[in-house]
Amino acid sequence: MSISPDHFAQSTPLANPITAPARKLCTDCGLSRTDDPKRCGQACQFIQPDYPGLEQRVHGRVRQQGNAANKAQPDELFFGPYQQILSARLDPPTHGAQWTGITTRLAEVLLEKGLVDAVIAMAADPHDRWRPRPVLVTRAEDMAQCRGMRMGYAPLLSLVEPALAQGHKRLAVIGIPCQIYALRAIQPQLEREQGLEQLYVIGTPCSDNTTTENFHQFLGLISDRPQDISYVEFRADYKVEVRTDQGDKRLIPFLNLPLSTLPPDFFPLTCRTCVDYTNVLADITVGYMGGHGQQWLLVRNARGQAVLDGIQAQLVTSAPISKGKRDGPVRGFMTNTERAAGGLPLRRMPAWIKPLVNWLMPRVGPRGLEFARARVEMKAIESILHLRREAPARIKNMLPQHVWDLAARYGLKPESQPVDTSTPKI
Repeated sequence: MSISPDHFAQSTPLANPITAPARKLCTDCGLSRTDDPKRCGQACQFIQPDYPGLEQRVHGRVRQQGNAANKAQPDELFFGPYQQILSARLDPPTHGAQWTGITTRLAEVLLEKGLVDAVIAMAADPHDRWRPRPVLVTRAEDMAQCRGMRMGYAPLLSLVEPALAQGHKRLAVIGIPCQIYALRAIQPQLEREQGLEQLYVIGTPCSDNTTTENFHQFLGLISDRPQDISYVEFRADYKVEVRTDQGDKRLIPFLNLPLSTLPPDFFPLTCRTCVDYTNVLADITVGYMGGHGQQWLLVRNARGQAVLDGIQAQLVTSAPISKGKRDGPVRGFMTNTERAAGGLPLRRMPAWIKPLVNWLMPRVGPRGLEFARARVEMKAIESILHLRREAPARIKNMLPQHVWDLAARYGLKPESQPVDTSTPKI
């Protein structure tokens, strides 16, 4: 059985289940659509996040600080607490999956083994394959509808309390960082007041999300028939893979993407100031950045390892690679971001040199874990520069210490900033 938000809206009243909140820094994670929307003031990643506190509660320690049970790992400043990092693929791959189907299969096995009563995840809107729609899945075979990538905002957390009210006390949630931060923030309340007994969190990395409408605009820039595009993936080899309903496949180098023609607000301020690319509060993170052709797994705690153990027979794993140097690309990114944050046009690379750079980057640029480190540093830099221009009063509360630690390598340090003393409007 698979249940959509519309089903819950009919059977269990929700607070404002249709209209999205009108706030500048909001990705509509769904918390504001619950019966207690004021919790956003304490649970939102974009108000006053407490990553050390939640890392301690979720993983038993904060990044870079080991304990008797688990030692600190070398890349935790970049990726958050973890026990191991793997490159992995399912064998055989799952038909219709974005990569090989690891994320979906993890959830399927939790349902098959009876470890959870339901999974809350994203499926495609029936009228738009790219628009995400939260669903509650109670049968393993129904997880197939959740395969693939969506682009846009969807109130995932609006289904958590209705699910608990219907007796699903053991849940798995698949979500992006801003959704998972809010979920972890309210988890003790859900356990204390609504009977949540077990929670498995499968996280996917995220940055640079945008509205579904904006994404359609992007598709129109890379294809004469955007309606035929069925698959888009930003890969770690500096290419975007595009597939169509007709079976065509095309690889577009990053430098050939028409990003400079997009409007300045194509990526909203929330996504330009995200401080959690790698979904550090998940039990296991499944993504692509450090995988170099395969998926990239960060097992963060014992629950994450238990989830992964369920698919070991189908999983082919290897140690991730780390090649190239990130310093040059990250500094170039910082220069362009400084211009963009200052309202100046981006410097476009001359057309004649693009083929050479497109050939060089997959061979000498940062790859594997070094590529992932570069992206995390870029996000830290981007967050600082855009907040300094557009919302300087929020810097003190919005940027955790690990962001400054990442940016220090590139000369960015905290400045004396005005303090935002206003009460968040919920």
